[in-house]
Amino acid sequence: MEEILDDNQQNFETWIKEGYDFAIKNQAGAYGADTGWEYVHKIEEAINILAKDINAFKGFKTNSNMLQGDLAEFWHADTFNINAAISNSSYEAIVNRSHDMASPDVTLNNGTEIGLKYYKSAVESANAQSKSYFQRFCEYKSSSGRTDLTIEQYLLEKGVTEDVFRTDPIYSGQIRVIPSEQYDAAVSYLKWKIQKELMTRPEEAKRYQETLDLLTSKIKVPDGTNSVELTREASQKMADLAKEGKFDPAEFGITTEDMMTFMHALKEGVEAGKSAAIITLVLNMAPHLYQCLEKLISDGRLNEEELRNLGFVAIKGAGQGFLRGFVAGTIVTACNTGILGETFKRVNPGTVGALTVVLMQAMQDSFLIVRGDMTQHEFIANLSKNIFVAACGIGLGTALSFMLPLCSFAYMLGNFVGSFIGSFAYIAVDSAFMSFAVYSGWTFFGVVKQNYVLPNKVLQELGVDIFDYEKAFYQEYTFDEFQFDEFSFEEYTPNFISIIRRGVIGIHQVGYIEN
Repeated sequence: MEEILDDNQQNFETWIKEGYDFAIKNQAGAYGADTGWEYVHKIEEAINILAKDINAFKGFKTNSNMLQGDLAEFWHADTFNINAAISNSSYEAIVNRSHDMASPDVTLNNGTEIGLKYYKSAVESANAQSKSYFQRFCEYKSSSGRTDLTIEQYLLEKGVTEDVFRTDPIYSGQIRVIPSEQYDAAVSYLKWKIQKELMTRPEEAKRYQETLDLLTSKIKVPDGTNSVELTREASQKMADLAKEGKFDPAEFGITTEDMMTFMHALKEGVEAGKSAAIITLVLNMAPHLYQCLEKLISDGRLNEEELRNLGFVAIKGAGQGFLRGFVAGTIVTACNTGILGETFKRVNPGTVGALTVVLMQAMQDSFLIVRGDMTQHEFIANLSKNIFVAACGIGLGTALSFMLPLCSFAYMLGNFVGSFIGSFAYIAVDSAFMSFAVYSGWTFFGVVKQNYVLPNKVLQELGVDIFDYEKAFYQEYTFDEFQFDEFSFEEYTPNFISIIRRGVIGIHQVGYIEN
């Protein structure tokens, strides 16, 4: 009785360990897939912000020639933020919408200031970007009707010092953005203007040189993140659509499939793999650390060899967790961004994570079959178990995410618990499945192997000679020896009838066993 209880306890502990191990594997795949989905969702949200900002000008009566300059500010800021989301950059662009003199149109979160000028020609855009305080004073005096306004009064009102009034550009220090098709012509014009001013008014050349140094057709930062270039014609078209509220980023090439490459998916897969490796490392070490702590409390010391083995096990598990997270994250990112086609664009990340774990385990088992360490039926049994447990993880994870929509890790928690419970549930399901196979004789298309060979003992009782090739040996020659006869009683051995029945003799194998 005690032996039976010990066996049951051992089986129960084995089932717990197997369930926990598979839950960890499934968690790595699920986390990698979820990370890929969140990454794509963040990019899609950035694209939606662009559409919202542009279509916010719906109903404006402003002429498109004037409105397109305002829209260019949102275009460059929002496309910069889209690319920042794609490259996981820490930079962020903000449209200021300030009407103060010389105020920047766009500001980055690192303090960089950007001014945009979208005029009809390259010369007009370049001159607007290099305008001096004195030129602005003359324009203001003429447009405001204050003909009696003096330079001193203007300087006082605008808070400008006299030393920069005549020569410095009002946009000093700002990055100057102009339409992309005007850039080359604007650069040539500014170079010509600098040479001309150096011969006649050297003090004026300074503002043109600074404008040339800071002139660009897009916002760009040191880590490679930049905005998408915009032509004057495209900004005009965008203004016409915006006034009707019909602007669609896809018409201007702003979609995940157009802006992203498979290299971005691979980079995101690496990030997902790193996070999955850390989670796997922590979950793998947790029960072992608990056991070490328990021994430390009871024995007052730690086993150095056990700690060393724990480190190797944790590193191995973390490596496998990285692979599962990397594969799942890469696939989800590539699918949801449309890189692999429109058909896979709305793939379920939970399903991808589970299939990743199942397929990678199947590949690992396939190598064991080739090496002869696993039979075909053991492979099928493992595969069916993995699919069942993965389905339980997806089911409970999805249910918990619906029940707790505000909890960001609800799916992950449900997936872990579901995988753990699924491992126990599979035991009962598989037992019922094998019981039906025993009494029905079905093979279920080769899933169960039905063995109809009688046990050797039964065959011997039936008079069949049993020859075991593996135990065959040559008879050795011995010399004849004389021995005295000894009297002995003959023992009577009754003949018993062996009772056999059908039962499980191996993993998904049914055959005859003796009662």
